Amino acid sequence: MKKELESLSRNTTIELINDYASREVPFVFLISFDGEHNYVVVASEAARSGFYLDMPGMINHPLNETPAKPIQFSKHPIDPLYYKEAFSYVIGQIHYGNSFLLNLTFPTRVQTNYSLKDIFVSSRATNKLYITDKLVIFSPERFINIRGRTISSNPMKGTMDANIPGAHMLLTSDQKEDAEHNTIVDLIRNDLSIIASNVRVKRFKYIEKLRTHHGELLQMSSEITGKLPVDFRNFLGEMIFKLLPAGSICGAPKKKTVEIIQKVEQYERGYYTGIFGYFDGTNLDSAVAIRYIEKDGEELVFKSGGGITFQSDWRKEYDEMLNKVYVPIY
Repeated sequence: MKKELESLSRNTTIELINDYASREVPFVFLISFDGEHNYVVVASEAARSGFYLDMPGMINHPLNETPAKPIQFSKHPIDPLYYKEAFSYVIGQIHYGNSFLLNLTFPTRVQTNYSLKDIFVSSRATNKLYITDKLVIFSPERFINIRGRTISSNPMKGTMDANIPGAHMLLTSDQKEDAEHNTIVDLIRNDLSIIASNVRVKRFKYIEKLRTHHGELLQMSSEITGKLPVDFRNFLGEMIFKLLPAGSICGAPKKKTVEIIQKVEQYERGYYTGIFGYFDGTNLDSAVAIRYIEKDGEELVFKSGGGITFQSDWRKEYDEMLNKVYVPIY
């Protein structure tokens, strides 16, 4: 018998994570962007609740029937002028000094001959989540990983079409992308310092190639690590929420930037740009809920965006937002 998922408040989520982690009970979780609508489910019950996770170290589903048909995928984005208006407001806020990096996102209506389940099964991504008939995520970006007492994070900032001649050099030398990446690395380093000691940048600005149904993208990432207290599992819930929202999908400074996001985007991110993952009784792994499709009535909505700085060009940012509307099926 299927068990319905129950949406949990911030406080209930924190208490439940603390309880499960302190008792070494494996669980899976999904936390919304605003932290107020969350799922925390004992790992052994997750699949029965329609919560299917596929990550390194945790696969809790029997779904493996890959569709025989080639994928068809079309996108119907917002009007460029609507985006330009929002972009101009963000640039104004940056010039006022209220933010110096803001992740601006919007929904794109998409059509495909694949179901959400088909996309979950067929997509090639490190971190995948499917909630029955509700949403699918195929995220390339880690949020935090905990092994023993070592915590690490791998923020991703900087994306470019790999087919552009000299794309690797262009990405690593682009002043706007460089400033954006440096800002996020500094933000994540500061965030981890709230809960961990000996925080350091272990790897800086490494490039990975992501394959999609319409080509390849280059993505720039860094790795930051730190050491947690011996008893961290007793307050794992509080610890996670101290790090939210993830810096790479809001911006800096966090509090004021989130206020601007809520005013300018004028739609609900929901679970998009939240986090998801699992605790196996000892260790934790989690991902940022990007590369995200949800069901809205009879339609599908893909939510995507990118970081805006004072150096940004609205047309390039609009194009980057659309480049991220893809499925990694090939």
